[in-house]
Amino acid sequence: MTTLAAVHTALPPHRYPQDRLTEPIGDLCLVPGADRAVLRRLHASAGVRTRHLALPIERYAALRDFRESNEAWLTAGLDLAERALTTALAHAGLAPADVDLLVCASITGVAAPSLDARLAGRIGLRPDVKRLPVFGLGCVAGAAGLARVHDYLRGHPGGTAVLLTVELCSLTLQKGDDSRANLVAGALFGDGAAALVARAAGTGGGVEPAAGPAVVATRSHLHPDTEHLLGWDVGAGGFRVVIDPAVPALVRHELGDQVRGFLAEHGLDTGDIGAWVCHPGGPKVLDAVADALALPDDALTPSRRSLAAVGNLSSASVLHILQGFTEAHRPEPGTWGLVLAMGPGFCTELVLLRW
Repeated sequence: MTTLAAVHTALPPHRYPQDRLTEPIGDLCLVPGADRAVLRRLHASAGVRTRHLALPIERYAALRDFRESNEAWLTAGLDLAERALTTALAHAGLAPADVDLLVCASITGVAAPSLDARLAGRIGLRPDVKRLPVFGLGCVAGAAGLARVHDYLRGHPGGTAVLLTVELCSLTLQKGDDSRANLVAGALFGDGAAALVARAAGTGGGVEPAAGPAVVATRSHLHPDTEHLLGWDVGAGGFRVVIDPAVPALVRHELGDQVRGFLAEHGLDTGDIGAWVCHPGGPKVLDAVADALALPDDALTPSRRSLAAVGNLSSASVLHILQGFTEAHRPEPGTWGLVLAMGPGFCTELVLLRW
């Protein structure tokens, strides 16, 4: 059995109300004098109240190219990663030397050596720690990373594994790009890092942490012929976002059968799930998830709450939501939960939990 021992989210100190970001982002993306009606409408309807940015908003105009943006990702990302990882380990009653596997996911920057390698000596990971840096999963990496951590721990009784996600989405915003996808990204995404500590049955020694939810099962699904719907168009300017308007329609059409089929294999249906940990892709995607699964109005409140507070954190979002379920809004023992996320591919990842 894989038990989630702790989850912690680290956010940059630069926090802004959504309406304080609209005009500065317009200055970055639109030519002087351009009509800003669409931009303002997108910011007002994104479901976001506040966001944290890796840099003060006035610093973004000075970033000249992809190299400078990526250097900012590496510097700020390492600091946030250290905070998220060391705090999560402390909450689990563990030290960095206790970690057997570190899975590190990010889609908003690149580095070799990777973030996890640079963190190892900085925080005291063992020299023989297993590392798995992951790029390309995007928003689905929080759920997919948890599933792969579970896969590892099934074969390593007594082991400890950590999933670390670092996403500084603001540093991918394309200056001078007035495309709808870039404007949507500028209205929706925030920055942050999150770490999840998981332990396999049989872990001994020290003081055992309070048991979190256990992973019961996982499911991955790759939708054929949908590669064009979501991802990056990588060029000289860095990562130009691809967000196809057809995503909500695909979710409405495909998600219901996937989730119901997965739950049925375990003698469950959607009404048995008491904790929905759903990636907040945006208001339209959340509405599509609710419609596809015929969920009650309050089922996705934790996702909408996270979106409002910090924006879409890409792979870190489901961990930010899950943190709320392990702390202030802890379900009763026996409650079933489902982690659900979607990402480039187009793909879906499901993780069934039980408290």
